[in-house]
Amino acid sequence: MKDMRKWMRAFALLGVISIVAVGCGSDEDEASAFKQCAFGETDGDLAFFNWSEYMDPDLITAFQDEFGVSVIEDFYPSNEEMFAKVEHGGSGYDMIIPSDYMISILISEAMIQPVQVAAVPNRSNISDKFSDPPFDPGSAYTSAYQWGTTGVGVDLGVTGDVPQTWGLLFDADLAEEYGLDGAITLLDDPRETVGAALKYLGYSLNSTSADELAEAEAVIADAVSRVAAFDSDQYSELIVSGETIVGHGYSGNFLWDFEEGESEYTYFVPDEGGTIWVDGMAVLVDAPHPCTAFAFMNFLLDAHNGAQLTNFNWYASPNGAAEEFIDQEVLDNQIIYPSAETMKRLEFIEDTGDFEIQFTDALTRARG
Repeated sequence: MKDMRKWMRAFALLGVISIVAVGCGSDEDEASAFKQCAFGETDGDLAFFNWSEYMDPDLITAFQDEFGVSVIEDFYPSNEEMFAKVEHGGSGYDMIIPSDYMISILISEAMIQPVQVAAVPNRSNISDKFSDPPFDPGSAYTSAYQWGTTGVGVDLGVTGDVPQTWGLLFDADLAEEYGLDGAITLLDDPRETVGAALKYLGYSLNSTSADELAEAEAVIADAVSRVAAFDSDQYSELIVSGETIVGHGYSGNFLWDFEEGESEYTYFVPDEGGTIWVDGMAVLVDAPHPCTAFAFMNFLLDAHNGAQLTNFNWYASPNGAAEEFIDQEVLDNQIIYPSAETMKRLEFIEDTGDFEIQFTDALTRARG
């Protein structure tokens, strides 16, 4: 039986008075509680809440032209900030792009609605390895969007060769050796930044040990005086502009901006290991325009559109049908599609339940 309290919360967000029809049910019962959408149906303009530099503007234009609607896109720097914006309802957003562990939280809190499969037939294009994720069994609530890694970007033109370690962000001796004082950025993201410190210390980024978390907090606190900014939007641009030298961030963003730079740059997953993530497309339970959201989801899962998205943002595609249309140089790039050896060092961020708030609190304290 589903947790009735969660679904009461969902209906409160929807403004529905009667909850008699929701109770013990299956996923089909839950799906039927929402407005039903036909394939290709739209019901107004789309309010899209996304990460920055993650969507090809040409795809938005093409969707608008094909369906006769407008897309308004806003941006968030972390899963936690997105969650805070939508958790109480009334945000006005239709579609969000949460990461794996956050998808699990959103499902448990009844904040996203089941995917209406009939409205999204292009879900059949998703590769088998992304169609039944542990954080959303059977992809009942989300459709895979993109995947990638989190690691370190460096201006080698300034530093020369560097060891591939999280220590470039956290170790005072390495900062002195490579002239990094005041030229480091860390993500403004509790799970990613605390997770990086945990990996640096040799722990799992999903550790729920209070002692290990305290060690990670101390590592970040010690590094704060050498950090130029906690930033989830411009970290790669800051390196290219020469304002910083080393940054913590996402693979595709570094590749994209490093192409525009005039120095020699590198991105790597540190030897201690790093984060692999999968982001999904989800429709909020109180989405004003759910049918447009599902139409957009289906549009993005088209094989050609999925390839265009990856060719634009340089993140790996979970769309198996898109692979034949992705540029070969993208498919061959081991930063975008990591080697088997690198994959062994990667770890998914997982929902840690009641411990989740401890990561946020630890980063807040460390930053002072």
